[in-house]
Amino acid sequence: MVRTQNEIIKQGYDALIKSLGVADTIRFMQYFHPGKGDYTKEHHQWLDEKTLPNVLEELQALAAEDSHQYEEIIE
Repeated sequence: MVRTQNEIIKQGYDALIKSLGVADTIRFMQYFHPGKGDYTKEHHQWLDEKTLPNVLEELQALAAEDSHQYEEIIE
């Protein structure tokens, strides 16, 4: 059965209320907002400056900084 977006949103709210209660659901929801601005336009301001070699270099540096990030095995 295909559900509408509104049905899924309602089910999500119901699950949050059941799990957290009304007050904590409201507190949880306050952390989320639709945001503002134009992500596509803004990300081009910094992304267009990067080259693939630069990105790979940054990824390698991050991996070197946190070499234990995948030690935990999730089953």
